Amino acid sequence: MAYLILPVAGYLFGSISTAIITCKLMGLPDPRSSGSNNPGATNVLRIGNKKAAALTLFGDMLKGLLPVLLASALMSSATVIALTALGAFLGHLFPVFFGFRGGKGVATAIGAGFGLSWVSGLLIVASWLAVSLTFRISSLAALCAFALAPLYIWMATGQMPYVVVMGVIAVLLFWRHRSNLQRMLNGTEPKIGAKKTG
Repeated sequence: MAYLILPVAGYLFGSISTAIITCKLMGLPDPRSSGSNNPGATNVLRIGNKKAAALTLFGDMLKGLLPVLLASALMSSATVIALTALGAFLGHLFPVFFGFRGGKGVATAIGAGFGLSWVSGLLIVASWLAVSLTFRISSLAALCAFALAPLYIWMATGQMPYVVVMGVIAVLLFWRHRSNLQRMLNGTEPKIGAKKTG
């Protein structure tokens, strides 16, 4: 039963949209219909302020981290733990509580990465920071970091279920960022903190 219960619990926890709740509580526009129309921390920064964005980022990371830590405490199966991480990530992308219209999943994926391995989580964040500080483009930083994430997980844990799930997460992140990729090719992708749509 744990093979089903824990991943489903991860999905339900991941379905809680930090961005939508934060914006509602702070009197900000709905991130699904403002800015880039994405309920994530980068868009909350764009349409709101740093405090709201920080709360969104922290909450979204916890959505990936806490279910994995719970699964790790209850189970020794790497497969169950990995599927729980994937469940939390899918919950953010397709939240059952918000009409299956979720964010792109970067912060939740980072949280899941930390849950699977603190070392790999730190490497993912370090890669994101290096690219974001250099180019000031959040989407580019995320894609570069998660292109390397399966390698980081493999080096840190050697657990193939973790590697496979992180590979699936990376592929889904690229798919969710396909419009960002097109804008990067066009030179129109907004920089971090830019108050513009797109």
